[in-house]
Amino acid sequence: RIKERAVVPIIRTPDSKSALAAVEAVREGGIDCVEITMTVAGALKAIETVADRYGDKVLLGAGTVLDPETARACHLAGAQFFVTPSLNVRTIEMARRYSRPIFPGGLTPTEVLTAWEAGADGVKVFPCNAMGGAKYIKSLKAPFPHIDLIPTGGVNLETVADFLMAGSAAVGVGSELVDAASVKSGNYQAVAERSKSVESGKSVDL
Repeated sequence: RIKERAVVPIIRTPDSKSALAAVEAVREGGIDCVEITMTVAGALKAIETVADRYGDKVLLGAGTVLDPETARACHLAGAQFFVTPSLNVRTIEMARRYSRPIFPGGLTPTEVLTAWEAGADGVKVFPCNAMGGAKYIKSLKAPFPHIDLIPTGGVNLETVADFLMAGSAAVGVGSELVDAASVKSGNYQAVAERSKSVESGKSVDL
């Protein structure tokens, strides 16, 4: 389902209330897959609420999962997949225990392969923009055509198609979509409009 949707909005807002508003905004924009990060104050409450409110209508992930204990708590709250900013093999093992997909963070070829061999379903390439963006994904796919890569960092309306054409299984979009200014002012309609733009920015030929 993540690969079919190709875009995973990263919800990193100050609190659970704003996170829920952001989820509703991206849904209004036509995206039914979201990742709520553990940096959100009351993140577990937000995950529980989204899971209860939308059920299977939203593919719900937990992001910035740093350890297996947090992964377990997110699973119990209703998260359907996990995303981590770095590589922690024990967290991958916890995800496997609960039969939940996990996309650990990796940047170098060694980290990407290590994550895959440890049981990751794919690898979050972060921060991808620091390594050249879509060109870096294309370089990684040459030796690792069998590994699903999900770049995060530097993905926006202008670059999403480039990342997908370079071989990305999907892309993670954070502040370029759910930006701090819109959240602070309560302008979630802007988030919804950007979500629509990101969806339409995906090439129909991919």
